[in-house]
Amino acid sequence: MIHLSSLSRQPNRSPWTMDRLIHERSILLGMSIDNSTANTYSSATNSYLAFCNLHNLPINPTPETLSYYITFQSSHISPRSVESYLSGICNNLEPFFPEIRSNRAAALVKRTLKGALRRHGRPTKRKAPLTTTILQSIFTTLQSSRDHDDMLFLSMLNTGFPGLLRLGEMSVSDNPQLRDFRKVVLCNSLIWVGNDYEFLLPAHKTDTVFEGNRVHIAKIIDAPDPRPIMMHYIHSRDQLFPLHPQLWLCANGSSPTRSWFLRRLRHFCPPEIAGQSIRAGGATALAQSGAPADLIRGAGRWSSNAFERYIRKNVIVLHALILGRALHYSRDL
Repeated sequence: MIHLSSLSRQPNRSPWTMDRLIHERSILLGMSIDNSTANTYSSATNSYLAFCNLHNLPINPTPETLSYYITFQSSHISPRSVESYLSGICNNLEPFFPEIRSNRAAALVKRTLKGALRRHGRPTKRKAPLTTTILQSIFTTLQSSRDHDDMLFLSMLNTGFPGLLRLGEMSVSDNPQLRDFRKVVLCNSLIWVGNDYEFLLPAHKTDTVFEGNRVHIAKIIDAPDPRPIMMHYIHSRDQLFPLHPQLWLCANGSSPTRSWFLRRLRHFCPPEIAGQSIRAGGATALAQSGAPADLIRGAGRWSSNAFERYIRKNVIVLHALILGRALHYSRDL
């Protein structure tokens, strides 16, 4: 029998009913992953259930069933996407089939996936990094505009580039159900620091405690100076929406969506430039200016392994790091 120490006093709390315990636990389980990730996982699980139904197979995810699923799906979509689907399937079906993760790690499943990558795998088509030349061209075109949305676009573009920001960190999802106000950058977090500025990036999908990061925006060599661009936008924003909390606001008072930004980007840029090009371009420009990999990793809020995978798969960034550091060291000699 376990005896409680008299020195370990606990506060008096009213007990919950079993219904409330189940309800509150359901909320926590629902919040264990980000909404956007949950949406992707649901799509993956639906594809697995549809496969089982189509082939009259039991839903139980045995190594053999998962192997058949990989074989079928890899003939229709990229095997790398199938590999990602398996993570969602494991997450959603684990409460019903606790052994699913060990089945996912079975030799039959891993070898089937490896074979699918060899047979159906294709090189990843990566978008080109945004260049300082394109940035300067867009700035020259829009710098005299008094249209608020032009100021907003120019400010987002020239903040995301030196800040190594993802497009999703400056815009909201096109799907209203996936929007989360806790991830929206607030205007009152913006501060001017000398010739630069900072703001709080409140959260991202791996930031479970919504601790956030302060992002410092400074001019990069050969790129437009972001501070006067931001000041120009803030002046317009404060006149139109002095009481709105969001930093980024369109002329109609709404937060800019991903599609809103991309439509404007495509107007100025070739097809090989997309949303991820901003982050890749900023990393490339920093590397070419002589910034060491550790500084770029920290500025971009990459975990060590994630950044190393990024530069290994992005030849332009890798080349810029090597060349940039060589130039940097030669100036110091």
